[in-house]
Amino acid sequence: MAMKILCISDMYVTDKYYEACFAAHPEYELQVIKFGSDDFIEMRDKFHRIERHGPEEVEIPEEIYTAIEDADVLMVHICPVPEKLIARAKKLRAVLTNRGGLENIAVEAITKRGIPLLNNPAHNTNGVAELAIGLMVTETRNVARAHMGLKNGVWREDYPNKLDIWELKGKTVGIVGFGNIGHRVAEMLQVFGCKVLVNDVYYDPDDEMLATLPIKKVDLPTLMRESDIVTLHARNTEVILDRELLSMMQPHAFFINTARAHMVDYDALYELLRDQKIMGAALEVHPTEPLPEDYPFLKLDNVTLTTHRGGATINAYSDSPEMLVTDYARYLAGKKPRFFVNPEVGYGK
Repeated sequence: MAMKILCISDMYVTDKYYEACFAAHPEYELQVIKFGSDDFIEMRDKFHRIERHGPEEVEIPEEIYTAIEDADVLMVHICPVPEKLIARAKKLRAVLTNRGGLENIAVEAITKRGIPLLNNPAHNTNGVAELAIGLMVTETRNVARAHMGLKNGVWREDYPNKLDIWELKGKTVGIVGFGNIGHRVAEMLQVFGCKVLVNDVYYDPDDEMLATLPIKKVDLPTLMRESDIVTLHARNTEVILDRELLSMMQPHAFFINTARAHMVDYDALYELLRDQKIMGAALEVHPTEPLPEDYPFLKLDNVTLTTHRGGATINAYSDSPEMLVTDYARYLAGKKPRFFVNPEVGYGK
């Protein structure tokens, strides 16, 4: 008998992506219900509320509560999964989320029920990694500054690094956080002929990339001192790049952040850039989004700013359901899933 999987679509992970995925999986009986509208601003604001206040903050359609009652599996993207929704589930065997973040998920309630929760932090790995590489080129080669000059009628050749414009070839790139995205960035940098330093709080002893590619593990101060470019790809809840560490960077070095703003002392970073203690930065993430009018980095010439959409590619959204189904199949077979939020509930249920 087919398992009923309730998939909650939205403007990003759409009905058609779920339908395309489960057309190849007759072992599932698919039901799709949409959460939210196709208004980008409205959905962005809803999700920011969920990120700040949790899954109880935004109401979900009543039909989801009805549909969950006989569902075997729930798959979501940005739709909240509050405790009261889990309480309505009579048969639920698993919750699968098409994101890495869990702000919209009542993790404790799911775990108390003994229900496995699988997430997918790898869904946007390639998209974010590509942007990080693109920002390295954009910032070091003044692409955005040249564009803005031409848009304003200025043929610009005078840049903050005008006497020190270099290629990536042979340069040392330090990767802070060697997870999915950090791995992909390191892999891409091989094509450019870069030297790669990495730092993480945990290294997989079976990591084939560390064994086969010319990548060197170092402590964080060494990485900050020796890198020509520092790129942040860690997931952490605390500031990890403070004033002391940022001040270790070389005067010609660049800083790239496509991860999280709260992991960096942005006040210290601003001062280092303003005082030209480091050459430049490219920032995809910011302490407040959208940016306030008085955001200090807007005044700096040696910064490229983007709007936190690095992972928002059609590939990330369309590929994720199949990635999750494959991982859940591993779980059902009693094998370790790639991403398992609450392994304490056990395997193979």
